[in-house]
Amino acid sequence: MEVVKHILVDSSKKIHGWYQGKRECTSERILLNPYNGCEVGCFFCYALSYPGKFQFFRKEGIITVYKNFHQEIEKQIDRLNIIFCGYLSPVSEPFQSIEKKYKLSEKIIEIFVSRNIPIEFITKEEIPESVIEKISIQKHSFGQVSILTPDEEIRKKLMVKGAETEKLFKNIERMAKKNIFSVCRIDPILPFITDKEEKISLIIKKAKDNGVKHIIGSVLDIPENIKEDVLKKIEENFGKEIKEKYIKLYTEKIGRWYNADINYRKYIFSKVREICDKLKISFSLCMEYEIINGTAVGLNRIFSNSINCEGIDIPVYKRKGNYFFPATTCLGNCLNCLENKCGIPNLNQGRTKAYYKGWKYSDYLKWSKLIK
Repeated sequence: MEVVKHILVDSSKKIHGWYQGKRECTSERILLNPYNGCEVGCFFCYALSYPGKFQFFRKEGIITVYKNFHQEIEKQIDRLNIIFCGYLSPVSEPFQSIEKKYKLSEKIIEIFVSRNIPIEFITKEEIPESVIEKISIQKHSFGQVSILTPDEEIRKKLMVKGAETEKLFKNIERMAKKNIFSVCRIDPILPFITDKEEKISLIIKKAKDNGVKHIIGSVLDIPENIKEDVLKKIEENFGKEIKEKYIKLYTEKIGRWYNADINYRKYIFSKVREICDKLKISFSLCMEYEIINGTAVGLNRIFSNSINCEGIDIPVYKRKGNYFFPATTCLGNCLNCLENKCGIPNLNQGRTKAYYKGWKYSDYLKWSKLIK
């Protein structure tokens, strides 16, 4: 087996939730990244703008493998009495080819499932059958599959590797056969490249036919410090005329991100929502905002038709002995929750607006003492 360039390092990383700042993510998650760097190689990937080892990958093409990551995660989890669904992985493909050698993603899944803790993954690769078998036994665990275009030739221009389009749809079918909740992410939609309504409709219809339960969408936004690299790639792969259209369209800046014009984005999202409504499937956006009176305000308030942005209601989980079990009446929609049914201070962020704080492992330990 050919193994991509990589280095092995020890992990001292602590598990944590969403980072401090604005967010549209309704539910709390445990963010899990056993690899820094991703050989799928989407030229527009926002992680290429991140500092540290992400820049090491961007400049050298070398993936960092946290060889003891799963062991550290296991030790940390076993100190907790309260936990959220695991998220594997926000910034690097969990099933890229290096996973075949180290199996860190699968080991992490096994740690969560063996304790009856839900875990989700997002992938542009073929899901290993062993992973599907593992998550099928945990009722709130689920999978998200990114399908950006039904056109295989366009997909190849968007990324270096990744599974063929038909294999991505097959992922959904395989999960559906095991009664695993699955999400199709058309995330991001690239203006003038993958934004044709009939193509988006084809993805949604075929995904639903294969068993998908929820659609997530966004329009490409471009981090400031990789903007020129992204525009260069767009010109190389799709022509100078498309690049010029991007320059004219990407005039809105929210924080350090360039966003497509708000009227364009709202038009696209209204069309996707119409398609989803027609096909009777739920829909949400991922990290989409508009500026109102100088403040970034989420667009899910307009376009989402789901309680939680990932389409599935996953409660907070609490320890009983060696296993964790869901808090009975919790819907997991912490961002908008007013009632605090889980009993954890500040998680009912609809009341406290505490979502501007990023929850850390120290917070989980504090809550765990409270629950005990």
